[in-house]
Amino acid sequence: MTQIAILIPDPTDKSYIGRWPEVLERLKTTLEGAGAVVTATPWTTHVLDASALLAFDLVLPVIAWGYHRDHAQWLAACATWTAAGVKIANPASVLGWNSDKTYLGRLAQKGVPIPPTIWTQAATQADVDAAFATTGAPVLIVKPTVSAGAFRTLRLSPGEAMTEAPDGPAMIQPYLKSIETEGETSLLFFGGRFSHAVNKRPVNGDFRIQMQFGGLYTTVTPDAGATALAEQVLAAIDEPLLYARIDLARDDAGAWVLMEAELIEPDFYLDHDPANGAGFARAVRERLAA
Repeated sequence: MTQIAILIPDPTDKSYIGRWPEVLERLKTTLEGAGAVVTATPWTTHVLDASALLAFDLVLPVIAWGYHRDHAQWLAACATWTAAGVKIANPASVLGWNSDKTYLGRLAQKGVPIPPTIWTQAATQADVDAAFATTGAPVLIVKPTVSAGAFRTLRLSPGEAMTEAPDGPAMIQPYLKSIETEGETSLLFFGGRFSHAVNKRPVNGDFRIQMQFGGLYTTVTPDAGATALAEQVLAAIDEPLLYARIDLARDDAGAWVLMEAELIEPDFYLDHDPANGAGFARAVRERLAA
């Protein structure tokens, strides 16, 4: 019987206790239906010693939520898993670089369109004021380069003071008005094949599309432009990905831009998948057989 481990949050981190168990159950249902035995284990248990993970045919880090709260520990874990040869997907090397959003700048250098971004080692009020002056944007988004779930993400207007400023390196971008009107669209790929897409919109007056902030999720069929950009992103990454969630939005000119390439612990929204996770199960079987 195939043994699969799913990495889950640190048991002392209560931030996600209301959500990760239901995501785990969806994944277990899909994988057990494909003939696997699924074991959940906190990622923080295996930071310095990966020996327990070597017993599994495959390790999936897809609910390793909270890694951004201790990024140094996450990078140490990725190094440990790589050195030990843990059969983990996505690869531990990908889990490392994808945890810092500066990867968006590297993808932009390869021709992937992203929102105009100012990178700073520590966002200050002066940085924000200068960004308003240089971009001409009426509203800015400021967030840490290591973050998840809108953690310490700010939407600021000119003259508005920062509160809970990002701790450490940050990114500053013009706020895309389409987030409020059209939302963000996530395209899910398993084994390099498109599976399904979900549109995520914030509640009125908010800009955060995450479920914990009341985000409204709908299954959609992406247009040709969104699909083409998602495939361009995957081609630019060019690594053996078991899964990928490509988050896109429209800029003020109406063109699709990359917001995130979620390769660590994205929710696959299997409850919005018309195939009920069949594509994911197929990709896992293929990876196990490789």
